[in-house]
Amino acid sequence: MADLTITIDDECLEKARSRAVGEGTSVDSLLKTYLESYAGWGDEQAMAVRGILNLSRKSRARRGNREWRRDELFERG
Repeated sequence: MADLTITIDDECLEKARSRAVGEGTSVDSLLKTYLESYAGWGDEQAMAVRGILNLSRKSRARRGNREWRRDELFERG
C-alpha cells in the first residue's frame, strides 16, 4: 500500500477533521474511499464478486448432506 502526501489549507483540514469525527470516520478514510471510487477500484472488486457468485449459482457441484468438522478439514496425513 502506498502513502500519499497532499498540501491543503490548515483551516480546511481542521473543518474536514471536525466533520469526519462527527460522522465517526477520519479524513484519511474519507480520502481513501473517494480515491477508490474515483479510480473505479470498488467497481472492479464488486464486479469480480458478482462474477464469482454467478459462477457458483451455475455450478452443478453440491455439498449434499455432508457435514464437515474442523478436524477433518485440517487432518494431516
